[in-house]
Amino acid sequence: MKNVRIWFEKKDTARYISHLDLNRCMSRAFHKTRLPLWYTQGFNPHVFVSFAMPLSLGMDGLRECMDVRLLEEMDKETLIEKLNGALPLDIHVYDVTEPVMATHEIAFAHYEISYDPDPVPAGEAEKILRDVMGREELIVEKHTKKGPKDFNLAPYLTDWSLKTEEGRLHLSITLPIGLSGGVNPSLVKSAAEKYGGLTLFDRTARTCLFNEKMEPYR
Repeated sequence: MKNVRIWFEKKDTARYISHLDLNRCMSRAFHKTRLPLWYTQGFNPHVFVSFAMPLSLGMDGLRECMDVRLLEEMDKETLIEKLNGALPLDIHVYDVTEPVMATHEIAFAHYEISYDPDPVPAGEAEKILRDVMGREELIVEKHTKKGPKDFNLAPYLTDWSLKTEEGRLHLSITLPIGLSGGVNPSLVKSAAEKYGGLTLFDRTARTCLFNEKMEPYR
């Protein structure tokens, strides 16, 4: 028996698949491929699968992963080919590795965000957004398990860059993330509207997860 980490992309049309539906989707793919996977015991056995960190609905994931347990050795090329043949459009497996880090070690996530500012021109919107993100205090509403609460976003905006290309804003940003909670990049959009009067329509991609030392999750 061997644990493996399966790396995949979830983007374009697949970004509207919820985490729960993604779990079901992967379970169906495992069933179709009849891979030699370990199943849980009990009345309703199912494939053991563990995802690193749920992805927000509507967000692209370019370096997502899940852990499964193989009952026998299998070369990764065959495993990748079989899974991709059973998965829907825009979910694509591209690598299989042995797990190195544990899920609880994940501390940060990097995002690439493309904003369409309306109706403000992109150049003017960039200046406004820079001013907003440079403020010492940004109180926005954050949704928690106990309900919405006021949250100061400013202390978490320490690693970001912003540029304008072809009439759109492009934000590259790293934010805290973890099993106990984190900072969702959608809060930047909330701050831009509250403090800068900007209405931003975004396309967000999570590109990588990191541990506390900023080492890529692997």
